[in-house]
Amino acid sequence: MFWTVRARRLLAAGLCLLAGLAAVSVCAVHSRAADSYIKYVEFNVPYAALHKAMEDDISCGGKVSWIDTLAYLAAKYGGEWGRYKAADMDAVLEKLHGGEEIAELTRGMKYFPYFREAYGAVLGGLLGDYVQELPGEEGEEPAWTARYGLRAYSPVAEGYYYNDFDDFGASRSYGFARQHMGHDLMGSVGTPIVAVETGTVEVMGWNQYGGWRIGIRSLDQKRYWYYAHLRKDHPFQEGLREGDRVTAGQVIGYLGQTGYSNKENVNGIETPHLHYGLELVFDEKQKESNNEIWVDLYALTRLLSEHRSTVYREGKEYYRMYDMIWCGTE
Repeated sequence: MFWTVRARRLLAAGLCLLAGLAAVSVCAVHSRAADSYIKYVEFNVPYAALHKAMEDDISCGGKVSWIDTLAYLAAKYGGEWGRYKAADMDAVLEKLHGGEEIAELTRGMKYFPYFREAYGAVLGGLLGDYVQELPGEEGEEPAWTARYGLRAYSPVAEGYYYNDFDDFGASRSYGFARQHMGHDLMGSVGTPIVAVETGTVEVMGWNQYGGWRIGIRSLDQKRYWYYAHLRKDHPFQEGLREGDRVTAGQVIGYLGQTGYSNKENVNGIETPHLHYGLELVFDEKQKESNNEIWVDLYALTRLLSEHRSTVYREGKEYYRMYDMIWCGTE
């Protein structure tokens, strides 16, 4: 008889401990006064740099942090990523793999601590140790394997088409003139939407702008993921509630076109799509304020498209096929 989900997850959690996998490491940043938290972040790292830094981090098992690498280059360029050259990353990686410490390389770089903290807020936890459930041989239990790598997921489940473009900052006019502080993925109504990373459901329900929507807070409290315009009549996975812990790759809802209406459960959006956004929170006063920090997800979305959650249908609900646990969080 196949084990229950709970039993399988306990086995996976045990594998984390037996393998001696550490929880996500958080690099120290310079201490700052209580009221001097970061108030602005422009995350404009191109896909090529994200991908190259990530692959290097994974290849060395996290010994050279992709966040350190990217923050170093951001400080070198003064945040102007249009200056990026792959050779520049090769040069810093050669030094880091050769034994030089990031503290040595960044001595005198005034803005490195800022970029390290800012990029750490965006990317923290997306790479790390985890155990992944894999299909077993015919008639056998699923197997678990310990890994280090990309453990965050594309918000769109595997096998479902979407298209996108860099629409961050585009104008919006419903209700009042404003900028688009998220990223739209155009797709089909009913497409399963999954949690990008493990976290806690902080908000779910109706909003006249976002329609049916879910807000999920990361475990380190730095990231607030917002998924909006979910499906009319059946927006959320059955049983999901505010306060629930969700795991990366878990189905949380379904793509739709709700919103732009004071009345609940109305398709006020012309084109079906998922609006998802990432708000950074360095201080709780920022969370609901006139100074919220939302970042451009275009390049990160392309990176996450390389890791999509396999799902299956049971009745009218979809569920992830293979479970995954972030080590150090269960």
